[in-house]
Amino acid sequence: MENDQQQKLISELVFLIEKGNAHVSMEDAVAGLPANMRTVIPENLPYSIWQLIEHIRIAQKDILDFCVSEDHEKLAWPDDYWTEPVEHIDDQTWENALNEIKQERQRFFDLLQDEKTDLFSPIEWGDGQTILCEAMLIADHNAYHTAEIVVIRRMLGCWR
Repeated sequence: MENDQQQKLISELVFLIEKGNAHVSMEDAVAGLPANMRTVIPENLPYSIWQLIEHIRIAQKDILDFCVSEDHEKLAWPDDYWTEPVEHIDDQTWENALNEIKQERQRFFDLLQDEKTDLFSPIEWGDGQTILCEAMLIADHNAYHTAEIVVIRRMLGCWR
């Protein structure tokens, strides 16, 4: 693949992960969320917005750690990917989680943009995954759960 084509692909991946094409960004999905709604679990749903944010954070970090190190800590599905419900999340904990998502996302973008990164070859310690595949996994996974955040906000009556 020519360098300008690869750069175009990387730009599209970054945009898809960060902003999305057909959906709101994660930042937009949580903007203006009242603090008292972070941990509410709507009837007939298994998790709160807080649990979704933590799940996005944990899964995204796990994907990145897998991409960069054979020695990454393997997490057990589903227990290590989901937090237990809590009654309250303070502003500092909330902001720390959102900031970590942004920082890990930027680390992944740095990996994508590193000229030594091969987007198409299988990751040596994986079982066929490529960096391109993992980028699409992050985009798909985060978009899915971002949509759930919007739906929960609608159910709680705190969406636009």
